[in-house]
Amino acid sequence: MRQFASGHKRNYYGKGDVIAYRLNRDGRPPAVFGANFTMLVYGDAFWPTYTTGDNTGLVATDSMKNFIQREMLNYEGADLENCCHFLASKFLDTYPQVEGVQLSALEIPYGALPGSNVAFTPAGPERATAHLELNRGGIVELVSGVQGFKLLRLGGSAFQGFVRDQYTTLPDIANRPLHMWLDLEWSYMETEAGFNGGAVTAAVRRIVHDVFNGFESGSIQQVIYQIGTKMLADIPTIAEVHLEANNRTWDTVVERGEEAGVYTDARPPFGCLGLRLKR
Repeated sequence: MRQFASGHKRNYYGKGDVIAYRLNRDGRPPAVFGANFTMLVYGDAFWPTYTTGDNTGLVATDSMKNFIQREMLNYEGADLENCCHFLASKFLDTYPQVEGVQLSALEIPYGALPGSNVAFTPAGPERATAHLELNRGGIVELVSGVQGFKLLRLGGSAFQGFVRDQYTTLPDIANRPLHMWLDLEWSYMETEAGFNGGAVTAAVRRIVHDVFNGFESGSIQQVIYQIGTKMLADIPTIAEVHLEANNRTWDTVVERGEEAGVYTDARPPFGCLGLRLKR
């Protein structure tokens, strides 16, 4: 169910899975800027559609899709936060019956092939996210994030000393190959700090990689705590960070001590671990 930072809505509607790629073919960066958008709008003007089927004043969701895709040509930036603000602001200007807009975006990243400025391939797997709510009074909420990290460490990860009882089958593990997935999002001390041209998102990506590589852990919980605390320490514009990890450590097929091994994708179910830190 959808939620709005501005509070409960009697009715809302919109369009999801709206995909747009803006290509700069004249050499201007970024050459490829792609995203998947979800737009939701609310307002009392749309209530008759629910009660009587009267669509007077209703903006069709197909028009929302066309608006997003066509207006992407007029957005010249390279980050999701400014893009969401550009689209939401113009939508409010275009349709006075709309009281507020919630716009979420998920990056569809592409990277240039080595040495080329004309050939590209999908990048990732992690993808930037942005979530903006804008109403007639201004910005209600702005949240940024990165979704879909897949991280593998060959050793230096332990999990031992946990509760042992009649339900325990997992052995203590002092040095395991660790495979984890990670999603995280953050809010800002001041809303304007979120419009930074993607600099904070780039810094978060570096922190995640550096922390995962940089220390031996006793649990995935410790890994995400170290990432969250370093984000707050290194990026003063972040007010709060929410991290959620999945334990996707591969199942062992055969090992030769700690020298080598063969593994396969972990069977479901998987462990979920969450953490929220405030400044």
